[in-house]
Amino acid sequence: MTELAGGRPFRVKICGLTRVEDGLAAAGAGADYLGFIASGGHARSVSASLGAELARETGLPVVAVVVDETVDRMAALAAAAGASVVQLHGEETPGALTALRDRGPWKLWKALRVRTREEVEDGIARFGAVADGLLLDGWHPGLAGGTGTRFPWEVVAPVRGAFPSGLDFIAAGGLHPGNVAEAVERMRPDVVDVSSGVETSPGIKDPERIRSFIENAKRARR
Repeated sequence: MTELAGGRPFRVKICGLTRVEDGLAAAGAGADYLGFIASGGHARSVSASLGAELARETGLPVVAVVVDETVDRMAALAAAAGASVVQLHGEETPGALTALRDRGPWKLWKALRVRTREEVEDGIARFGAVADGLLLDGWHPGLAGGTGTRFPWEVVAPVRGAFPSGLDFIAAGGLHPGNVAEAVERMRPDVVDVSSGVETSPGIKDPERIRSFIENAKRARR
């Protein structure tokens, strides 16, 4: 991890993993989190057992991504995977996060698909007190995430200072090895998150693209 001001670590998450070998490649390249899609019905959905295997084989914290599940179901998926973080990527309410926090030791990241500065500010106001991180993703009319769509970086820079000190800013959506350094320099996120930007096909990661992404992100943060 690269240290941020105040001793906070800058981190990189490789998401949408569907194979253990890709998780091992990410771990070897210096990833800090491994993410998998725990909810069914999505292009990269896998079972919670894969998340548990990723954690066991790599020793890295695993992020279980869920979309519009009940609190019971989210807790069950996270527990089965031994997840360190639950990433809520649908239309979940602050109340759902509060209830889920009481069900296990995991941290909670709330994903927002943003287009305007006001949406970022509203997300901080709604979830800043109940989430450990806000993940900003690109907006898509029909899909919850994993589309490779970039959110407008220019709307985040003016409100970056509005994030409370205990709330991580996770930048996602449309990142790849060629633009992650610019994203880091412009927005100063705590975490960058990539899925399709390091793939050869949906769910199949390219070890060289993973390595380049992580190197470029961490070099820019230093």
